[in-house]
Amino acid sequence: MQQLESSLKTALQTAAQAVFGVEIPVASLTLQPTRKEFAGSFTLVTFPLTKALGKGPEQIGQALGEWLKAHEPRVSGYNVVKGFLNLEITDAEWLAVFEQLRAQPATAPVGTDGGPQNVVVEYSSPNTNKPLHLGHLRNNFLGYSVAEILKATGATVTKANLVNDRGIHICKSMIAYQHFGQGETPESAGIKGDHLAGKYYVLFEKHYREEIRQLEAEGVAPDIAKKSAPLMTEAQQMLQAWEAGDPDVKALWSQMNGWVYEGFDATYKNIGVDFDQYYYESETYLLGKERVEEGLEKGVFFKKENGSVWVDLQAEGLDEKLLLRADGTSVYITQDLGTAELKYQDFGYDSSIYVIADEQNYHMQVLQATLKKLGKPYADAIHHLSYGMVDLPSGKMKSREGTVVDADELVRDVVAAAKAATLEKGKTEGLSDAELEELYHMLGLGALKYYLLKVDPKKRMLFNPEESVSLEGHTGPFIQYSHARIAAIRRKAAELGIAESADWSSITGLEATEQELIQELARYASVVAEAARNLSPAVIAQYAYDLAKAYNRFYAEVSIFQETDAAKRSLRVALSARVGEQIKASMGLLGIQVPERM
Repeated sequence: MQQLESSLKTALQTAAQAVFGVEIPVASLTLQPTRKEFAGSFTLVTFPLTKALGKGPEQIGQALGEWLKAHEPRVSGYNVVKGFLNLEITDAEWLAVFEQLRAQPATAPVGTDGGPQNVVVEYSSPNTNKPLHLGHLRNNFLGYSVAEILKATGATVTKANLVNDRGIHICKSMIAYQHFGQGETPESAGIKGDHLAGKYYVLFEKHYREEIRQLEAEGVAPDIAKKSAPLMTEAQQMLQAWEAGDPDVKALWSQMNGWVYEGFDATYKNIGVDFDQYYYESETYLLGKERVEEGLEKGVFFKKENGSVWVDLQAEGLDEKLLLRADGTSVYITQDLGTAELKYQDFGYDSSIYVIADEQNYHMQVLQATLKKLGKPYADAIHHLSYGMVDLPSGKMKSREGTVVDADELVRDVVAAAKAATLEKGKTEGLSDAELEELYHMLGLGALKYYLLKVDPKKRMLFNPEESVSLEGHTGPFIQYSHARIAAIRRKAAELGIAESADWSSITGLEATEQELIQELARYASVVAEAARNLSPAVIAQYAYDLAKAYNRFYAEVSIFQETDAAKRSLRVALSARVGEQIKASMGLLGIQVPERM
């Protein structure tokens, strides 16, 4: 469709020259889709041309429209509504556009407008002291989808997962396990390993708060109580022992992390996300420490009297930032410096996207500014995909208090809801038990992913459990159902011997919904480019919904199998087929599968 738009702009430029004797730059002519309530396919806003052409907006529209109707074979008619020139395109041109679309697979790369070509997308980044929760789901779905969208533009994309497998938060779970675990294992407890580690993280916080309350009752100041509580002191000592390589601490750490990794892997498989490369903070923090030493040698970092290392970013509008504690142990940004370098060594990226919640906006600014201080060539390639947090109706989730929506439990709930809704409709005949279970999982996960991805990533969102599992309205299952409907039409067409390709040159009088479908199909490339430019799966989600709605209007208003004209019948089957393929491709970019039967 870009070729059609380009031709129309050139024709409009020629029309302005012929009618008004003025040359208008093509770049200043903007065409947009005509609003549904007006006849036409493309609309030119004429208000910006009044100064150059010396006429009112309606006069300009009438004059340009008249010239195009007389001289441009692609234009079959026009109408002017105030300062808007609506152009109607011939059926032959729309059929030509459709043929051009069908010449390429629906999943063919759409090209790029100069965006990055070698991209690392880092997402998930879980802590090994707790299972994944609802907030992690938004992160994982966003990261996976953005990677797929960028791939669709032809970019080379690496999906990376930085596992936060060391640090004070990990030591908290380990200390609690030493105190209260009594040798419990995932097998003996009958729960996943990540859930077992999370149980002890919550236990640590519970007993830690009790110790703080007791110290405060004895007259200790609150800030002192937090630092000197016995459990916290033990955790700090364990962290130092871990960095010193204490064999017993390392053995417990390996054991508990092993449990967690098995749990994570099961969750990733269940929610349909994957990674090309794993990094571990326990491995990258040492390189980060080397970068801290480099900064000290270059004089861009400094030590305080207690031996801690800092960077002064006040000139960059930030603040002083701790890079290494006085006891020599590292902080989050220490390993971030190392990971950024490792990723660049491994992949030489021209864009490194970090999918991290907006609570870390400041941290990411500090990371980039610190890398610039070090003179790293990849500092400018860092991009923070800052997304809004997910809130519950009851307020913010808190892992340490155990008030989170567990990812595994949530997926089970949405799959159960999808099963109940499907059984209620009673359209499951002909499917085996295994096929039904696969369908329920596909619909439940589709509902959840679509719910979390249809919202612009930058927006904070409220998670409504009832809305998330709805199978009606602006939902994933509505789009999935549209695909299943099309799959049924294709099966019936094959049974009746109706080809999906024929000579359509004899067709005249395309129905409005047929033309609308072709136009929607032709928008796909520009939609993917926009989603890639903005790193926003919400753009794809809206497109998939718009396409499914347009198809359902077509299905309701136009007969397929009762049509007596063989060419029209073939065209409608071909249109249905392409819409189905494009729905599948669009939903695939969101990480959502679509069923053949439903």
